[in-house]
Amino acid sequence: MGYLEHREKSPKSLNFAVLTISDTRTEESDESGRIIIGGLRKYGHRISFYSIIKDDFNLIQKTIKKLLKDSKIQVIITNGGTGISKRDVTIDVVLKILEKKLDGFGELFRYLSYDEIGSSAIMSRTVAGIADGKIIICIPGSKDAVKLAMDELILPEIGHMVYEVGK
Repeated sequence: MGYLEHREKSPKSLNFAVLTISDTRTEESDESGRIIIGGLRKYGHRISFYSIIKDDFNLIQKTIKKLLKDSKIQVIITNGGTGISKRDVTIDVVLKILEKKLDGFGELFRYLSYDEIGSSAIMSRTVAGIADGKIIICIPGSKDAVKLAMDELILPEIGHMVYEVGK
């Protein structure tokens, strides 16, 4: 079977956890979280969990490990904490949890970002991979980065990714 046949057999409605990682955002100011949730719902997906947590290694790790144990959740999307400042630890946490890393996700995201923001794209440590049979995707917290990741990478391919993980 080719990738088009795999996409055709892929689940059309999935259960997501959306996690915004920020020291400053609130539910009212979390535009990136709303973009993710809105995009997922537009495509018929369900949001089983949403939260905003601080840029804290232990808190991020504890939250993601808890989400991995939730049998309803198939995909975890985080936004925020992917840069290079001292407080940006999302990727450091997730890399310790992943069993398989999908290098192409970060590579393609940075390639597409380069067209929009130029060489600053090299500072994005976005990553995707698999842990405990679930997809984890970590994207930057800026609205433009979230729109790019959702529209160009996540929404077109997430069903296929879940299908492949479940084989």
